[in-house]
Amino acid sequence: MEDVAFLRRLYRSFRADELAPVPWPPEDKQAFLDEQFNLQHRYYIAAFPLTDFLIIEKEGASIGRLYIDRSAETWHIIDIGLMPEWRNRGIGQSILIGIKAAAAVAGDTPQIMLHVDKVNGSAHKLYRASGFEVTDESGTHLRMQWSSGQVARNCQ
Repeated sequence: MEDVAFLRRLYRSFRADELAPVPWPPEDKQAFLDEQFNLQHRYYIAAFPLTDFLIIEKEGASIGRLYIDRSAETWHIIDIGLMPEWRNRGIGQSILIGIKAAAAVAGDTPQIMLHVDKVNGSAHKLYRASGFEVTDESGTHLRMQWSSGQVARNCQ
């Protein structure tokens, strides 16, 4: 139950800027975001049943979440996010380095994919710096992928 309360606060932090200009009372914004979190959480559990739903901790404190499906040949990062005070400190990059290292140990030609909102420029920058390349796009999201062979080509 404590984890779900943390995940709700984390989700609210993801959407705070988006809702800032909306002229609703704070309690209405919180109720709306809590319902949106509930819908997203239920969707993730139903759509990605083999996913590891992980809480990221630092020194015993919950600071973020990582949802990753490692059940297929290409691992799928469903979601990764940190509380605002922990963003832009290199933690996301460290997590991605760890995921890539684990994928390399797990398979012959490891691949990792994710989807990122087109308007999330800081995430694009992080993923590109971590070796992910855009492989497809929709109206709202980019599909990005990393493979171990791609890193080898980039180093030559």
